Amino acid sequence: QVQLMESGGGSVQAGGSLRLSCAASGYTMSRHCVGWFRQAPGKEREGVARMYTGGGSTYYADSVKGRFTVSQDNAKNTLYLEMNSLKPEDTAMYYCAGASGSYCYRLREYDYNYWGQGTQVTVDS
Repeated sequence: QVQLMESGGGSVQAGGSLRLSCAASGYTMSRHCVGWFRQAPGKEREGVARMYTGGGSTYYADSVKGRFTVSQDNAKNTLYLEMNSLKPEDTAMYYCAGASGSYCYRLREYDYNYWGQGTQVTVDS
């Protein structure tokens, strides 16, 4: 049974940083495409960042490019999202997602079969 569990969310002032973690069980992240999505109140879920081939290929939404970094620790089977220069518009529930395949196109939700419960990120202005 695949389980993805996020942690690391919280409240931070604008300009601050947070690091989200996603620990996987029953699923080997290095063999699949994995990513981060977020959903703000009243808005649709959107892709933030993804990677595959064990970290060899990354893709970011334009809104976070240059501020967020996705990475993974294969030994710990954990995915990370380092978020810097946070803005109030980054406030959302952040979800870790895993695909059943090793490739995914940009941040297409259709590719992802497994989802975590989410961790809340709140950025105060």
